[in-house]
Parts: sequence; structure tokens; C-alpha cells
Amino acid sequence: MNFTGKNVLITGGSRGIGKATALAFAKAGAMVGINYKSNTEKAKETLDLLKGEGHKLFQYNISSREDQQALIQDFIKVYGKLDILVNNAGISIPHDIDDVDFDDWSRAWEQTLQTNLLAPANLSYLAAKEMISTGGGRIVNVSSRGAFRGEPTKPAYGASKAALNAMSQSLAKRLAPYQIYVGAVAPGFTETDMGAKTLTPVERENLLRESPFKRMAQPEEVAHAVLFLASEGAAYSSGAIIDVNGASYLRS
Repeated sequence: MNFTGKNVLITGGSRGIGKATALAFAKAGAMVGINYKSNTEKAKETLDLLKGEGHKLFQYNISSREDQQALIQDFIKVYGKLDILVNNAGISIPHDIDDVDFDDWSRAWEQTLQTNLLAPANLSYLAAKEMISTGGGRIVNVSSRGAFRGEPTKPAYGASKAALNAMSQSLAKRLAPYQIYVGAVAPGFTETDMGAKTLTPVERENLLRESPFKRMAQPEEVAHAVLFLASEGAAYSSGAIIDVNGASYLRS
């Protein structure tokens, strides 16, 4: 896949899936804007790894409406045009219904939906407005296997990702006349540095048993699916949700 001449904005692009996606786009010739919230050191490390010149960091809190607008405006100011938006940033807050009080429960829902659903919705709106004016583009949303199989201890996370899928398909239909293609990638648990730190040995063993491959997804495998949906040849796959879960969860 060749993305020479394309300008790509990736939210949560400093580590994990976002980092792998940024590296893959840069290797394929794109100019990459990495959005991150607070960890400047990690963001700079990722930026330094990107192949080519002209890539840039954009430090904004995407859960803020003001920052959402500023991010898109800043990106356009730097690159002149937005060709591909990857809504990758997300949060996952445990809030087991039989283990938390009402304040923690409601707070988890509000924060999760704000970051995982409302932020991608607003960024997609702002990006689409720019893409309409320039003749088209691509929007790829990073969803989750949890959107389909459920997340018993993190129901807000599962709900936010299910809604993100529905939004992706709604926008795919509405934006098609403008040559804007929208899709989603739904990974299973992915082997990232952050994920490894939160798993107990028992949890890790259980996750490895879920897939017949007896392993978790690698960030580069998820990035590959993102690049496919963003590629020129994938236009007629608009509206698709690609599972990257190693056959750990199969849906009809």
C-alpha cells in the first residue's frame, strides 16, 4: 500500500496500536500527525522512529470539544489538507456493577463515552467538513471485539465500541456521495506495553487460550487492517468492520 502524498492524523498515536499505525503509514510514504494527551516523552520517541520527514506531534485532549476543534485546525494549518483520520484513542475503566458505588459507575460511563464515542464523533464531523471541501478522504475508527461479545466488568467500554461501530456504518452511508469512506477495525486483546502491565499471569493465560493461535494480536496486525481500510483500493469496503481477533470471537 502506497500513501505517498497523503496526510494522516492518528489520535492516541504515541503508543500501542496508534504507534504501530503511525509507523506503518510513515513507512508507506504518508505524512503523519500524532495526537497525544500528556506523555510527551513517549510521543517524541514514536516521532523519532517514523520514516521520512515532516511528521509532527499534536498535543490535545480529545475529550475536550475545544481541543477537538483546535486539533483539526492545527493539523490543517500545518499540512493544508486532511486525507485520513484514524480515531484510535480510547480508555477502559473497570466498573463492575456489583463492586462499585453509583458515583464511580456513572463517572466511568461519562468518561468512557466522552473519549470513546463522542470524541470520535466530533472529530469525524470536523474531519468530514474538511474532506468534503477537498474532494474526499478516509475515516477509520478503532473499535473492539468487546463491542460484540460484551464486557462484563467494563460495560461502558463495550457499549461505546458498539456505538462506534454503528456510527461508522451510518457515516459510511451518509458520506459516500462525497467520496469519504468510513470503516472500523475491531481488535481482540492486543499485546501492547500498556496491556502487558495490567495483566496478571492468570489473566494472560486465559487470554492466550481464547484464540486457536494461542497468542494475542500484535499492534502491527491491527495497523495492517487500518491501512487497508484507508487505502485507495478499499473504497467499496466502506462500512466494513474488520475483526482482528485471531478467531477468538466469531460473529455471524
